[in-house]
Amino acid sequence: MNQPLAYVHPQAKIARNVVIEPFTTIHNNVTIGSGTWIGSNVTIMEGARIGKNCRIFPGSVISAIPQDLKFNDEETTVKIGDNVTIRECVTINRGTSDRMITKIGNNCLIMAYCHIAHDCFVGDNCIFSNNTTLAGHVTIGSNVVIAGMVAVHQEKIREIQDIYRILFQKNYNNTQAINIIEAEMEATPERDEIIQFIKDSHRGIMKGYYKANS
Repeated sequence: MNQPLAYVHPQAKIARNVVIEPFTTIHNNVTIGSGTWIGSNVTIMEGARIGKNCRIFPGSVISAIPQDLKFNDEETTVKIGDNVTIRECVTINRGTSDRMITKIGNNCLIMAYCHIAHDCFVGDNCIFSNNTTLAGHVTIGSNVVIAGMVAVHQEKIREIQDIYRILFQKNYNNTQAINIIEAEMEATPERDEIIQFIKDSHRGIMKGYYKANS
């Protein structure tokens, strides 16, 4: 029995010069820009908006529904910019009612087995190494490299531990902790990045139990 090499929903909007390799499935309500290459065994589900000159490698799943129990089948999307490379077995989930969209900027490289969850915003020119995982609602700026293993000098580790002790082990609220960190600790890129992250957070930070290495 003959089987079609790939399935493309008749209502999907595919530019003329898009290449779709065998055994790929493209659902309804999908847009794919010109010059994009879709490898074999890729699944692109409803709500995907994929830009120009992208490359999506085998096994990837784009725009599956979010892994969020609060999701109620609302109509949400994944938007992927131009010149984005998505390597093997990457999963990118569409948004929820929080942001309604998951966004990947232009010129990004997302390596094999990465997962980008619902409502994440990723800027331009980012690189995610193999197995990078973003939980829902994460915002990543432009020109960011995320690696599975990062070498950090021992002094920097102690500095970050001292900051976390003030944040998590003392009975300070966030404002008090930030004031103490700014007053007592020398300004460094690491210190300032942690402080700015807390100031920019609309959800606050979770005050779970933190145990630093002795």
